[in-house]
Amino acid sequence: MTLIYGTTLLILLGSLLVGVIRVLRGPRLADRLLAAQLFGTTGVALLLILAELQQLPAARDTALVLALLAMLAAVAFVSRVWQTGTEREETK
Repeated sequence: MTLIYGTTLLILLGSLLVGVIRVLRGPRLADRLLAAQLFGTTGVALLLILAELQQLPAARDTALVLALLAMLAAVAFVSRVWQTGTEREETK
């Protein structure tokens, strides 16, 4: 089972690397937001796997808080773009 968790961790770290590239090269704010959401989701997954490997219940709680913060960040971004129309102005 440890081999499966280790392989999953490596795949998630590769996904995180692709997300970093997307943040740096993303032409629009929406691309950057999706990459930031990928960081949050991957961070939650990494914490959950590490919590399972190390038998750390506190890491599960931390993953839950991180998931909530990622959701709030996405809502804040969408509400800001919706009000100001920044996304449409940037693409022109």
